[in-house]
Amino acid sequence: MEPSLRQIRYFLAAANAGQISRAAMDLNVSQSAITTAIKSLEDLIGARLFERHAGGVSLTYEGNLFLEHARHIIESVEEAVRIPRRIRDDVKGSINLALSYTISGYFFPPFLARFSRAFPNVKINLSEADRPTIEEGLVTNGFDLSVMLTSNIVNHEELAHDTLWRSRRRLWVDAHHKYLQKPSVSLQDVAEEPYIMLTVDEASNTAQRYWNRTPYRPNTIFRTSSVEAVRSMVANGMGVSILSDMVHRPWSLEGRRVEVIEVLDEIPTMDVGLVWHNGRSYSEATKAFIDFMHLGMGTDQSHNFAGTEIRAPVV
Repeated sequence: MEPSLRQIRYFLAAANAGQISRAAMDLNVSQSAITTAIKSLEDLIGARLFERHAGGVSLTYEGNLFLEHARHIIESVEEAVRIPRRIRDDVKGSINLALSYTISGYFFPPFLARFSRAFPNVKINLSEADRPTIEEGLVTNGFDLSVMLTSNIVNHEELAHDTLWRSRRRLWVDAHHKYLQKPSVSLQDVAEEPYIMLTVDEASNTAQRYWNRTPYRPNTIFRTSSVEAVRSMVANGMGVSILSDMVHRPWSLEGRRVEVIEVLDEIPTMDVGLVWHNGRSYSEATKAFIDFMHLGMGTDQSHNFAGTEIRAPVV
C-alpha cells in the first residue's frame, strides 16, 4: 500500500493546526477521518508521526522529517494538475518585487521557485527591505509590487493591499516548560516568565500594541532581530516568546524541541499579502505573478490557510 493524497493532506492539516479538532474544522471533515488517516500513515511508515498530549498533537522527529516530503508531494501534484490561466510561454518581462525580512526568510522561496518554473520568461528582480523603504519604493515606482506583512502597513492612503494569509501567534516554550501542564495560559502568565523579544519587521511594536491592552508587561531579558536566536533560547529554557506560526519550527538548530501554546488573550494575527500603489497599471508579467500567488495560496496545503479571505486586486 502507498499513502493517498488525502492522507497526506490530513497529516499536513494536523501538523499545521496542532490539534486534530482544529484540523478537522479547517478541512470540514470529521475528527475520526483525520485520526484514521494519520494512524494509517503511521502504520505504513512504521513510525509515530505525532505525540499526543492534552493540548493537542505535536510532530515527532520522524513526523518532522515526513512533513517536508509531504509538502513537496502536494506542491508537485497541484502544480502538475493546475490549468494555466495564461499561455505561460507568451508571458515575458520583469518585475521589481520587494520583500520584507520575515517574508524572504520564512515564506516566499517556495513560491518563487514554482513561479520561475511556471513562467521561465519572466525575470523577478528581488529586493529585501524594511517597511518604510518598501512603502516609499512602491509610491515612487522603485518597486512594482511587494510581498510583505500587510498588518504593518502605515501608508493606507497611497497603497492598497490584498491579504493572502493570516498566521496566528502563539506562545513558544521549551519541551519541559511548566505551562504545558496548564489547561490555559494568559498574558498574565506570560508576564511572569523571562521573555525573548523579537524585533525584526516591527515585531516588538506589534507586541507592544497588544500588551498595552492589558495591565501586564513582558519581562523582556533579551531583544534580537534573529528568529533563530529566539528559537534557540526558548528551546534551551532561557525564556518564552509569542511569535507567529509562519516562523515556527519544532526544532532548534541544536535539536531541542520548541512547543507552542494557545494564549487566551486576543492577539492579532500576522498578515501576509500583496501590496501595490493605488491606480497603477500592471504589465502582463505582474498580472501573471498576482494570479499565481492567488492560485498558490488558494490551494497550497503546506500552510494553514483555512478561513483566509482572498480578494483579487484590480489590475
